Amino acid sequence: MRAGRPEASVSRGIAHGMATAVALPFFLSASSSGLAAQARPDSTRADSAARRIEGVSVQAIRAGSTAPIAQKTLERAVLTQRHYGQDVPMLLMNAAPSLIAHTETGTQWGYSYLRLRGLDQTRINITIDGVPLNDMEDQVLYFANFADLLSNVQSVQVQRGVGTSTAGTASYAGSINFETVPVARQDAGGDVQLQMGSFGAQRATASFNSGLQNGFATYGRVSALRTNGYRDHSGVAGRSAFLGAGWFGTRDIVKLTALVGQLYDTLSYTGATREELATNWRFNPLAPNERDKFGQQLVSLAWSRSLNNGGSLNTTVYRNSASGNYDYFELPDRYRFNLAHTWYGVTSVYNVERGALTVNTGVNANTYQRAHRGYFQPSTELYDNTGHKQDASGFVKLSYAAGRATWFADMQGRWARFRYEPSANAEITERSIDWTFFNPKAGVTYALGAGVSAFASYGITGREPARNDLFAGDDDLNAGNVDAYGDFTRVKPEQLRDFELGLNLRKTAFDLSANVYSMDFRNDIARIGAPTASGSILRRNVGSSYRRGLELDWAYRGIDRVVLAGNANWSTNRIAQFTDSSRGTPVVRRNVEPLLTPRFTSAHRVEVTPVSRLWLSLEGRYQSRAFLDNTSSPDRVLPDYYTLDATARVSAGPVTFTLRGQNLGDTRKFGSGAVSSSGRVRYFILPARAVFLTAAYDF
Repeated sequence: MRAGRPEASVSRGIAHGMATAVALPFFLSASSSGLAAQARPDSTRADSAARRIEGVSVQAIRAGSTAPIAQKTLERAVLTQRHYGQDVPMLLMNAAPSLIAHTETGTQWGYSYLRLRGLDQTRINITIDGVPLNDMEDQVLYFANFADLLSNVQSVQVQRGVGTSTAGTASYAGSINFETVPVARQDAGGDVQLQMGSFGAQRATASFNSGLQNGFATYGRVSALRTNGYRDHSGVAGRSAFLGAGWFGTRDIVKLTALVGQLYDTLSYTGATREELATNWRFNPLAPNERDKFGQQLVSLAWSRSLNNGGSLNTTVYRNSASGNYDYFELPDRYRFNLAHTWYGVTSVYNVERGALTVNTGVNANTYQRAHRGYFQPSTELYDNTGHKQDASGFVKLSYAAGRATWFADMQGRWARFRYEPSANAEITERSIDWTFFNPKAGVTYALGAGVSAFASYGITGREPARNDLFAGDDDLNAGNVDAYGDFTRVKPEQLRDFELGLNLRKTAFDLSANVYSMDFRNDIARIGAPTASGSILRRNVGSSYRRGLELDWAYRGIDRVVLAGNANWSTNRIAQFTDSSRGTPVVRRNVEPLLTPRFTSAHRVEVTPVSRLWLSLEGRYQSRAFLDNTSSPDRVLPDYYTLDATARVSAGPVTFTLRGQNLGDTRKFGSGAVSSSGRVRYFILPARAVFLTAAYDF
């Protein structure tokens, strides 16, 4: 992966993760929450108690059902139903309001990027089982590191807005929390899945679980996938292996989780112009031999205990290490860049309920270092510097039920420090910078009647700049550029004040979540120039801006064997004023729309179960036009688009066949884009029309 991708920052963040999993049968039928898996019973008194303890860390950072937070939780049945190996952002963007995503390859696999309420992925806090995943320097997570991740996930919660306090980088646009499938299961079993599809797509995954035997349980999964990519020379190959092992006592759990992942790809991080696409819709301007190879390893050890006072405690320590390199060609020269990091962390949470009062507390601390090396091929070293970062945070959440009202308060303090160790030949000394944040949130949920409630909340959060923001896109600080931004104050921390007002209905045949939001930013860190030659994004503070909108999420089950569901977002978004230098001469821009923030998005689906072993779905997505930079220029527009996908699934005992068709109308439009330093508009095409067939055997 290369430094500075169009939706990333100056270097590749190899974020860590921890996952355990077990497969469920693929056949799904209608239930009160949509479609639920029909699986063998795996929940007995023995393992259900273990599972409750196993989920302690997730309980502390997630929003409960009565929290005054705009949220959506996707359970295992829904994830199993919609997952066929695609990268995580491509599944999530249709599953919850206000999410948009794109990939670089023109398929559903490979490097993909997620935006929430128009804000990029560096502003989304991402955790798995309570462990932070955002890279500490660049605050981004590359989901491509985790091939077939969703095969190992029990549930995903998406919080929009400042949400509730969590671990790691700021929850700014929102947060995404993954809960892995528990290791503790009463019965032994596993599954095997084989998949093939368009553009050379192949996927194979197999899992096993030992079942709970004398207090011990193990789980393992291996996955491999590959695709040639739809765009020219944009192939991707990913491999991963997960292993979880635990001892489950009456009150205690000790669980070890190990993860190994490896990714190979031919780079396609640059879009194509309309002129290039008119000649060849698959055009990729990067060289066929510009490649990327990264590997990562994670080990974590968690101890959970159920306490005598009815509370629970979890402490997890983790280590993540990663390294890799990518090539960059600036003809006739060839460069190679290498990144290697080591990350240690600990997170600990405590939960307790006393009558009407619920208390969740937690602390998290991390220490991180990453080596950045640049070479002029074949072997001339250009630089070798190291970035160090530490952070520590703590939170207290209180929820108190008083009559029809449930009051909520959440207070978090966070400290972060970045220290730069220069190259030996840089002719400068070490330097560092510290940031401190206090992030309070408060709100109330009020029960209006049976299955009907309303909520209101207000929260404040702050976020420090990423390394790329401090360095203006450079990867090495030295005597030549230290005067320009060596004091690390080029970009100041940004702050968000978020107000949310919502209504939730939960009825037998109909669910509806509706909320309005007002997000007001101070010192918003926004893109103010074109990407650099290597693709790095230049960002500066732009003063005040806002994002305001209405979000809807609904499901209707009033027709026998049919589910109608969908979500939508209408928004108004503005940057008050900033100085734009992207076209050479500085120009003051006023009242412009933020880039890649469509005013309207909608996803909608119809699910039908005509007979007990057959399930069909039809899913559409519409996204209105958006701008590709912050100038509101009509010649720099991402056009609106509509796509339609379909799925058919049939089961015969333990065997399930799934046929998935994407972009059935072969919509030839764009998922994202950028404007180059020369003013040329480049686009990333939508995933092309494709078909995938999956065979699964559950045992």
